[in-house]
Amino acid sequence: MNPALSVIFFTTLSGAGYGLLAWTGMAVLLGRLPNAAAAIAIAIGLALASVGLLSSTFHLGKPLRAWRAFSQWRTSWLSREGVMAVLTYLPGVAMIALALSGNGGTAAAWPAAALVLLALLTVACTAMIYASLKPIPAWGHRLVMPVYLLFAAQSGLALALAMGGTMGGSGSATSDPRAIVAVAALGLLLAAAKWRYWHDIDRGTPAADSGSAVGLPGREIGVFERPHTEANYITREMGFVLARRHATRLRRIAVMLFAGLPLLLAVAALAWPAAQAPAAILIALAVLLGAFVERWLFFAEARHAVMAYY
Repeated sequence: MNPALSVIFFTTLSGAGYGLLAWTGMAVLLGRLPNAAAAIAIAIGLALASVGLLSSTFHLGKPLRAWRAFSQWRTSWLSREGVMAVLTYLPGVAMIALALSGNGGTAAAWPAAALVLLALLTVACTAMIYASLKPIPAWGHRLVMPVYLLFAAQSGLALALAMGGTMGGSGSATSDPRAIVAVAALGLLLAAAKWRYWHDIDRGTPAADSGSAVGLPGREIGVFERPHTEANYITREMGFVLARRHATRLRRIAVMLFAGLPLLLAVAALAWPAAQAPAAILIALAVLLGAFVERWLFFAEARHAVMAYY
């Protein structure tokens, strides 16, 4: 599939934003977040989610018609994602208002719980947009949704650390090094999941070939004439080809960014407490870059069954 930058920015930024919202909501529920820090974290999370959602409309043929997608929530994961995304604003704005008015604490418990649930549901709906597309076998893998949720959790927590650590008991990133360890642990879990995913799609059998397309499965069919003399929309959007050697190199880069570097920086931060603040910023940058590279590969390596025709 064509790795459109607008969609990659959307899934990366919005995933980080919703992850930040989920972590912030959980911190409020645990009573470990000051009102001012909660308001700032939620505002940044909503802003990232909004930027991501707006960037996704740039890939549409008619961006002004995007609002019509909301009416198809019964059958469309894209529509459900839009509904969940809009609903997430309600507890988010409510928590900001409560925090600014000094009425946090127990009053924010219900909005915080709703924020956690809706943020995670939005990310799950985003994953299902791709996981539900049967003509693209690589996206139907069982690890697609867990990986999306793990990236949201890791990038959201990394952002919290870079902001000054809204997860710590005193509102400082350096007050609770367990958060840095958690980011590194999520990176290792992601690396294991992605290697399994890549292993499976590399060895998976194609959903269709020229033989099965004409009712002769298991036969090798020769093509004497191409369907088109030049590229068209389908070949441009669904026929992106990525060389295996480039894919392997990019996979290693992605894993090093979202798993290797956070682990090394976490070790350095634990060994030298004074380095925790700069390490948190570097971890956030590495995680976001790693998520971007992984998401580019997610699209570039996917192959639509229609390409058997071409």
